[in-house]
Amino acid sequence: MSSPDPQVRAARNLTDPSPESTPEEKHPRSPGIRGPVVAVTGAATGIGELLTAHLAASDAIKQVIAIDERRGEVSEATWHILDVRDPAIAEKLRGADVVVHLALDLDLETDPAARTAYNVRGTQTVLTAAAAVGVHRVVLCTSAMVYGALADNDVPLSEDAELRATAEATGVGDLLEIERLGRRAPRAHPGLNVTVVRPTVLVGGTDTALTRYFESPRLLVVAGSRPTWQFCHVEDLVTALEYAALEKIDGEFAVGCDGWLEQEEVEELSGVRRMELPSAVALGAAARLHRIGLTPSPAGDLAYTMHPWVVSVSRLHDAGWRPKWTNEEVLGALLEEVEGRHTLAGRRLGRKDATAAGAAGATVALLGAAAVVRRARKARRRI
Repeated sequence: MSSPDPQVRAARNLTDPSPESTPEEKHPRSPGIRGPVVAVTGAATGIGELLTAHLAASDAIKQVIAIDERRGEVSEATWHILDVRDPAIAEKLRGADVVVHLALDLDLETDPAARTAYNVRGTQTVLTAAAAVGVHRVVLCTSAMVYGALADNDVPLSEDAELRATAEATGVGDLLEIERLGRRAPRAHPGLNVTVVRPTVLVGGTDTALTRYFESPRLLVVAGSRPTWQFCHVEDLVTALEYAALEKIDGEFAVGCDGWLEQEEVEELSGVRRMELPSAVALGAAARLHRIGLTPSPAGDLAYTMHPWVVSVSRLHDAGWRPKWTNEEVLGALLEEVEGRHTLAGRRLGRKDATAAGAAGATVALLGAAAVVRRARKARRRI
């Protein structure tokens, strides 16, 4: 996932919606429009908000039903305010032809058990509710991370390659379970079709372990590894989701830029130098820092910066879709977005700490992250 921008974290902290936010206001489209009625979950923020606005402006869509825990800004949509885990969502989906389920929490800072409970229960509820009221297609958005980052991966992977990821990276276990639920749903609910969209490294208002990689003073490279980078801008993901909602493509498919960048190209384009560490040092330090709670990223996230996991996007191409962004352009946009941020071992640092880390040797910088964070915690306790 980008994972995508966190879509439910802020909403959970809100109080009950005001009467102005209640969902019964209708915005019917022209009766001449024969397109589908599309429901979007997680519609108030992140990718969900972008997709809701895009579909609401499309002449190919009859009506957009927007579902979230708070009302969003797209006034042309019909809003329903509720948690996607609530079985009452079934009535809100009645009349929809397609549901695009984007209410996922992939925030690095969320408690992993709470995150999994939300993501899995929410997907189960949406699939069951959609089938109960006659929705004929549900679109799930996971990530190309489900293929796994392994040294022996083909470059590029076929879209029907085996899913070899494990649950050792942030949120990947949730995404694998979501895909399993998606595969089972048509067997349990005949007549329900499930489409799965797998974006590559997602960029554009997102905060993931992979975007934070580019916030570091040096780009960590594990000795002997073979990093490759394939990006996906959120604008391209939105148009790919539109293709799925309009049933121009079905099944399971990847979305991202054409081709990929080697690590050396990334370093040349970014102007950021590498710090190279032995595998045992890098993985051991990452595991240690995460285990004692000083970094949000488990050691498994490092695999996606070590081994190739780029994937063909031939199914979208065959359907007539083309990305508007190139890998070079998305990398440039990402570097602009993260400018001024400072991250080490997956944890955001203050400017002073980041300057010190950049000047240190690679091993000292990584292993010293714990000491940096401890000093910051002690300073906060003294205030």
